[in-house]
Order: sequence, then C-alpha cells, then structure tokens
Amino acid sequence: MQLTIKIIIGLVAFLHCYFLWFEMFAWETKGRKIFKQFPKDLFPVTKTLAANQGLYNGFLAAGLIWSYFIKNPEWQTNIALFFLGCVAVAGIFGALTASKKIFFVQALPAIIGIILILIYQS
Repeated sequence: MQLTIKIIIGLVAFLHCYFLWFEMFAWETKGRKIFKQFPKDLFPVTKTLAANQGLYNGFLAAGLIWSYFIKNPEWQTNIALFFLGCVAVAGIFGALTASKKIFFVQALPAIIGIILILIYQS
C-alpha cells in the first residue's frame, strides 16, 4: 500500500510540474490545445496570469516532492495530506469555474491519494 501511495503522490507531483511548464512556458501554444473552449485572442493577454498560476502549481509539486524526503512518518503523512488537499481543492475549484475535465485530471488523483493515506493510517 505504501508503494501505491508514493506512486499516486509522484503522479500528482508530475502532473503539477507539467501544469507549471505549460502555464509558464507554453500557454499560447499548449494552453490553446488544452482549453479549446477559450477564445484564441484570450491567450496572449492572459499569459502573465497563466504564468502566475503555473508558479503556484510548481509550489504544489514542490510540496509533494518534499514529502518524499521527510524522515518522520507522521510529518511525511501530514505534509503529503496537506499538499494533496490543496491540489484537490484547486482541482474542484477549476472544475467549477473553468472546465469539468480539471476535476478528473487534477482533483481526482489527489482525492485518491488522500483516501489511500487515510485507509493506510487506520
């Protein structure tokens, strides 16, 4: 079970590194492909906002990666739960405000990770 949790945390961290990349460096190319429902003229004027959002995704990834290096099991679990919780909330908000697909790509993997950690702890 511990390996499965680590894989889920790694997957969520990887996804957020990817989000950082496309929001900070490929917003006008990859962003248009991901958010097809947005008008094309929106991307150049929102480039700075997207980069800011990408930076926050990087912080989420950094927190999840950090959880791999914490030696104390209780702190490791708490840090992982905190950052997975942040990802889940961000994903739910994104699904409500931007695209329902965000729930499945961002929030659901984090929620699965949270559930697995809580089951493993009990």
